[in-house]
Amino acid sequence: MPETRSRAGTVALVGRPNAGKSTLMNRWLGEKLSIVSDKPQTTRRSIVGILSEPRGQMVFYDTPGIHRPVHQMNQRMMRFTREALEGADVVVLLVDASEPPGKGESFTAELVGAAPGKKLVLLNKVDRIEKPRLLPRIAAYAARGYAEIVPISALTGDGCEQALELLWGMLPEGEPSFDPELLTVHPERFLVAERIREKVLELTRDELPFATAVVLDRWEEMEDRGLVRLSATLLVEKPGQKGILLGKGGQRIKEIGTAARLDLEAYLGRRVYLELFVKVEPGWRERKDVLADLERDAEAVDLG
Repeated sequence: MPETRSRAGTVALVGRPNAGKSTLMNRWLGEKLSIVSDKPQTTRRSIVGILSEPRGQMVFYDTPGIHRPVHQMNQRMMRFTREALEGADVVVLLVDASEPPGKGESFTAELVGAAPGKKLVLLNKVDRIEKPRLLPRIAAYAARGYAEIVPISALTGDGCEQALELLWGMLPEGEPSFDPELLTVHPERFLVAERIREKVLELTRDELPFATAVVLDRWEEMEDRGLVRLSATLLVEKPGQKGILLGKGGQRIKEIGTAARLDLEAYLGRRVYLELFVKVEPGWRERKDVLADLERDAEAVDLG
């Protein structure tokens, strides 16, 4: 039998906000790594996910949705996306096919088209539309020069395995860059803070999710009790936002804490005692010191 050469490389998942990038990466990894919500700009930095199989290793970059940056935070988000575009072996353009095309989609397609890597277009959320409506979208991307266009549903899994097989064929030959046992390179502290932020996104509305960040202040292992004690601060920009987050009589922050604790206990595999605090930090989305601290918490661990 002919020798099978190992494949290894990087795959950037890019698209407009809420295109389904995080849902798709989680499906391909078989585990929840990126947080998911129906709010735009849920992903604020590139989340690295590592898929290792006998045939090789695929390193995903789940990037922030492409949008016009208004704040310093958003400018940094777009920097992560551009860096992933420029450095990836393969760029996957994920499109929400259930939404009508607009200027944002055209801009995104042009941005991806200019990237150096190989390209794959995935028309997502096909479970929400009738198949005849897909034909004009497929034709439009074919006219732009995209050769590989696959309809999928990241939610139901329809077409996802076919798309993954295409990706394996597009990766270059090479050896894995990371230990096959690794799922990601991010510190566990960052992933825990992200899961807390996910519950803020789920249980709040309006402008609050965009103006909120989570800082993990304390992580104490209490092995004799089989417990981990966590404390986190939720940053907001205005006193009114703090009131919304706390809720009447502190009810909303209790709901967020309970939902986060249950999720973290399942994730960490042990009991969790979680304390949440809310702090008003005016204009934190424009403050480079705050943004730098948040980025530092997410930096890849030293893998030796």
